[in-house]
Amino acid sequence: MTRRLSRRMVMAGAATTAALGMTGCLQNPDQSGGSGGVGGEKYTPGDTPGTGSVTILGAFGGQEQEAFLASLEAFEAKSGITIQYTPDTDFTNTIQQRAGAGDAPDIALFPQPGGMFDLAGKGMITPIDVFLDYDQLSSTLIPGFLDSARLQGRVYGAPMRMACKSLIWYPKKAYEEGGYATEPATMQELYSITDQMKADGIAPWSDGWGADQATGWVGTDWIEEFMLRVHGPVIYDDWVKHRLPFNAPEVVEVFDIVGDLLKGEGNVLGGTTSIINTPFSEAPLPLFEDPARAMLVRQGNFVTGFFPEDVVANMDEEVGVYAMPTWEGGFDGQPILGGGDLATLFTLNDDTVKVMEFLTSDAFGGEWAEAGGWLSPHRTFDPAQYSDSITRQVAEIAAGAAVFRYDGSDLMPTAVGAGSFWKGMVEWLQGAKTSQEVCDEIEAGWPK
Repeated sequence: MTRRLSRRMVMAGAATTAALGMTGCLQNPDQSGGSGGVGGEKYTPGDTPGTGSVTILGAFGGQEQEAFLASLEAFEAKSGITIQYTPDTDFTNTIQQRAGAGDAPDIALFPQPGGMFDLAGKGMITPIDVFLDYDQLSSTLIPGFLDSARLQGRVYGAPMRMACKSLIWYPKKAYEEGGYATEPATMQELYSITDQMKADGIAPWSDGWGADQATGWVGTDWIEEFMLRVHGPVIYDDWVKHRLPFNAPEVVEVFDIVGDLLKGEGNVLGGTTSIINTPFSEAPLPLFEDPARAMLVRQGNFVTGFFPEDVVANMDEEVGVYAMPTWEGGFDGQPILGGGDLATLFTLNDDTVKVMEFLTSDAFGGEWAEAGGWLSPHRTFDPAQYSDSITRQVAEIAAGAAVFRYDGSDLMPTAVGAGSFWKGMVEWLQGAKTSQEVCDEIEAGWPK
């Protein structure tokens, strides 16, 4: 029997996990999947029979775990394979310790690519082209997703869920009453809309970066979004991988562009002081006050878990969303910034391959989609399985992207992506350092 879950509880759990998980390493821009596997050979079914049981280690527990297990029930019944899932809130350290001790799970679900690359570089993870049809998989995924799992030309993980960050949320009723356009084609068009909002006496944006020791991660997302739009995915990849110095003119330019938006008079509710002092989870709340005190929040799909309960209960009527627009004169196409859980294989046998085939296919996740708080990384996933039109709209935005790129700070070395970049964003927003000074400092501290 399929488990029936509280959609509100699942969404809140997803929001917390996604926010913490997105708070690094494109080694080779080669787009091919590679030919042959470990030792240059493809895996042939029947080579190594399974044991009837497959172990999986992941980072998510609670209601997300329940939704995940519910999505596996029909597969287990049909295949006869028993899946033993273990959640671990300290997944990043646990997987390194277990793999190093020769006690790796059969499959691990990495919320960030960095740890996966560490183990892949040691030869502990099987490249996906050994046992999956790479071309078929790539054809159904949002373009660019597999590149986030590529190390020296080989892809070591395939996504089993995604987070979509490049979204702008608004209070539907107040927004429509204001007569503001809902389909700006470029950021410049959106700026014209926000000028109308200011003329009407309302702050266009609400923003919050507060996250205890992780304060500043929201700011890194702003920079990443504009790096993609202004300079495109190739420059973005070079920047993330440090083929382009952090203090390159292109990066400093983007800091200044983002500064014009966030530091501009009247643009953000409460100004820069409010941004730093407001928890990121509370940034959407002013949109749903009566009357609304702001109109726009830029945040990932997980933010709905922090909306007021009465809003969540009537999401389709209360909430509007559209993709963060392109930049006029920048990348020609709609980019999407996001993240996802990457399924990786440590134990190669018939049973583990069958589980990986299912987890990474567009057939996985229907029950999770119904419960809420989950998005498929496949453009071919049936959107009718999502439980509300807002989630379907977000899925359509992601599926229609010209290119997907993984959160840049998650791909950078930890000392930068979860250290100097976060810290630098706070100092920059507070005016303690200029764009050039912050970028110079981050560049100087990049691990050698």
